[in-house]
Amino acid sequence: MTYSSSLAISRSKFNSKNQNSISFMKSGESIIGPISNTVILIVLACLLGLLYLTQVTKTNSFGYNINNLQQQQARLISQYNNLEVASAQLQSVNRAQSSSVTKGMVTITPSATLNN
Repeated sequence: MTYSSSLAISRSKFNSKNQNSISFMKSGESIIGPISNTVILIVLACLLGLLYLTQVTKTNSFGYNINNLQQQQARLISQYNNLEVASAQLQSVNRAQSSSVTKGMVTITPSATLNN
């Protein structure tokens, strides 16, 4: 066997140029195809969307609770202000009667009536 015939035999083992005869992939290893990858990505996107929607709805429900509490706070502040005004009005009559200025005043009665 000549040198050229041995090169021809060794080259016939390779199907095309730059192809090695040794494979580094294990024989039991499976590869996920492009359709499976697409399906998995779609499912993951749907799961992320559902997670986002649940978080948004929780945030909105907390927003409604906060809004109700703020309205209740506004009503209570208004009621408190009305009660303060009523308290000041009721205390003003007692203060006016018990002050030293009003005690020094003299009551007068009408002395006569006018006829037209």
